[in-house]
Amino acid sequence: MRILIRIFKFFFKVFVGFIIVSVVSVIIFRWLPVPLTPLMIIRCVEQKSEGKSMTLKHDWVNIEEISPKLQLAVVCSEDQNYLKHYGFDWGAIEKAMKANEKGKKIRGGSTISQQAAKNVFLWPGRSYVRKAFEAYFTLLIELIWSKKRIMEVYLNSIEMGNGVYGAESAAQHWYKTSAKKLNKDQSAGIAAILPNPIKYVANPPTSYILKRKEWIKKQMSFWGNQLDYNKYNDEDELDKKKPLKR
Repeated sequence: MRILIRIFKFFFKVFVGFIIVSVVSVIIFRWLPVPLTPLMIIRCVEQKSEGKSMTLKHDWVNIEEISPKLQLAVVCSEDQNYLKHYGFDWGAIEKAMKANEKGKKIRGGSTISQQAAKNVFLWPGRSYVRKAFEAYFTLLIELIWSKKRIMEVYLNSIEMGNGVYGAESAAQHWYKTSAKKLNKDQSAGIAAILPNPIKYVANPPTSYILKRKEWIKKQMSFWGNQLDYNKYNDEDELDKKKPLKR
């Protein structure tokens, strides 16, 4: 009996410690830049194990230094209900599950919030354990961060090429410009490769990426010039904009 009590106390302390560390981490990153992510470390290890030179391009910039066109492009490409949901797009998740059950190409239902949580705090993978942690951190950042901050962290942390992370590094890598100066076509090009930034090339684009770019640009034209974070969860305003079908 004493052994069981000790085991329970041990796991309880681990649980409480995890909650404290995770909450404090999310609070800290509400204001401070994210210097490094687990994926960046994993990619460097992979490059080293494959005998390649380690490449890690990552330059953090404030969201004011990231083109509104890129912010809009990733929403149109990855999560058109971004300003409406509280971290999870249940409609997209349901569609992904149905598509996967029918044996079609595996689709993800992850929102920008989920992707931000995964990239900053977790490791890549599809296990239920990792998904559970992802859901937990998604709820945390939705509670503690603003939608604008989530977008800022997302665009500074995600993989946008082989060894390329964040909007500023991607803009320099693909188009020899700054994130602030990205135009509509360039923004759509970067957004188009996000499903598989290791495999896809933004510039020069393949025929497949070119098609994705054109679709994203049509979405951007429909949605307007940029996101208005002040309309977060303003149902009357947001209901005027509905996701377009592919």
